[in-house]
Amino acid sequence: MAKRYYSHRRNPVHRSILAALFQLGPRRYRHRRGLLGGLLSLFGIEPRRTNYRRNQYYAPRTGRRYPSESRARSGQSTYEPRGAATQTVAERHAQEYRRRTPAADAQSYAQPRQRAETQAQAASYPASQQAPQYAAQQYGGYQPRKFHSGRPSSGGMIHSNLPLQATPNQQYQPLPRPTGQPPYHLALESVLPPQQVRDIQNSGRLMLHMAGDTGGVKTPESQQIVAMAMETHFTYPDHTLRPAFFYHLGDVVYYYGEPKEYYAQFYDPYVHYPAPIFAIPGNHDGDLTTGSPPSLTAFVENFCAPRPYVTKEAGETERDAMTQPNVYWTLLAPFATIVGLYSNVPEGGRLERDQVDWFINELRTAPPDKALLLAVHHPLFSGDTNHSGSTYMLKTIDAACQSAGRWPDAVFTAHVHNYQRFTRNLSGRHIPYIVAGAGGYWHLHYMAHQPDGSKTPIPFTMPDSGITLEQYCDDRHGFLRLMVTPHQLTGEYFACPRPHESWRGAAERIDGFVLDLHTHKLVKGTDLR
Repeated sequence: MAKRYYSHRRNPVHRSILAALFQLGPRRYRHRRGLLGGLLSLFGIEPRRTNYRRNQYYAPRTGRRYPSESRARSGQSTYEPRGAATQTVAERHAQEYRRRTPAADAQSYAQPRQRAETQAQAASYPASQQAPQYAAQQYGGYQPRKFHSGRPSSGGMIHSNLPLQATPNQQYQPLPRPTGQPPYHLALESVLPPQQVRDIQNSGRLMLHMAGDTGGVKTPESQQIVAMAMETHFTYPDHTLRPAFFYHLGDVVYYYGEPKEYYAQFYDPYVHYPAPIFAIPGNHDGDLTTGSPPSLTAFVENFCAPRPYVTKEAGETERDAMTQPNVYWTLLAPFATIVGLYSNVPEGGRLERDQVDWFINELRTAPPDKALLLAVHHPLFSGDTNHSGSTYMLKTIDAACQSAGRWPDAVFTAHVHNYQRFTRNLSGRHIPYIVAGAGGYWHLHYMAHQPDGSKTPIPFTMPDSGITLEQYCDDRHGFLRLMVTPHQLTGEYFACPRPHESWRGAAERIDGFVLDLHTHKLVKGTDLR
């Protein structure tokens, strides 16, 4: 392709004029200050400012008439004929590089004495801290290295492909001692006023909010917008239509559950939220950094307190610490039993045997006349391009459900920073699996596209899996509102305004579903039958 002398021109008319002039007389019109400069000035084309002469010689030859290297450097404008053998600077650099030998490279890289000192210094490190190339072979040998975290899939829709894995900086952390007694139950009537609980029971409905990954560690605007949108649901005159509580799906505080971050990322954003906030920990709530207290220390202090009181992390706010009995626990509420698991720090999650045994017992003993909801941080299914779903969590929870002989009516997760709703068709039983991890953390996670680059259609059923992606939202933050009755579970997802839009703008309801708790079929929000 012939080189363009005028690619910096934005006006297409100017570019067309210059192209025509150059084709008519390339020898006369070589640059803007040529013989036709005055004529171009009459058309309003200002003089060109460029380093053309100085850098022209570096361009590869394409068969056009370009100045030779030496004459371009000297400022002369004599053109050489097409196909001239003049070597450009780029070609000369490539030729010089090809003449280099491995021996010369090694000599120039390090002198023998310097190399010996480097090896001696590396050998003085503890074995656990030595780099692989020092432990395996002499300095200069190649060892495979990682320079990034790969995407869950190279293309196409995915749902659950992530095995249990722990990076060097995301290790399993021992759980803190429970603050309550087994089986780690908390009754809603011990938190809400007795009259409010009676009103919920008499109305026949329980309203609640759900979201995860709320910590606004870098940019708090999104978390604040979501919190303000949730507060608008408390303006209904009928207080039984207001949410009774907010159930947090983990990652309350980024990045290492530090006590000093609880005020900025939890207490201050929800200072005006007029309802209790329950929570299960996420991986960032339990992760550690240099100088951290034991894992989940701050979470236990603010959510598993032995009595309600204002912690030092609450600062000037007046929200009492929650009194959950353990980091994994069960909330007993009218019309619903919510079992919360703690999937620990490693990517893909991890459950120890004692927690799995406790979970199986909770499934077996949960009241059969109430909705059974499961909450866990790491998702079992996800079609995003950052985390994906966890094969380990899927197999572990499925095995527990099969052992107990009971399946949850719905599963709520986070970790992935967007909204996704899947329906699992399990022998004719519809189980919603919901990802609601766009509660405020600044970085949203996009969904995977199809192999041809197109967006994943809705609904999208994975072949031979019984898993259908019903709806998703990956470009705005938001939250869930649930209503549980003796007969149905109703869910709605609200997407909030973006930070550059009006913060007072109404949250948009973009998804909804209704699950019949007796037939275990979705009567709204799916095409499955």
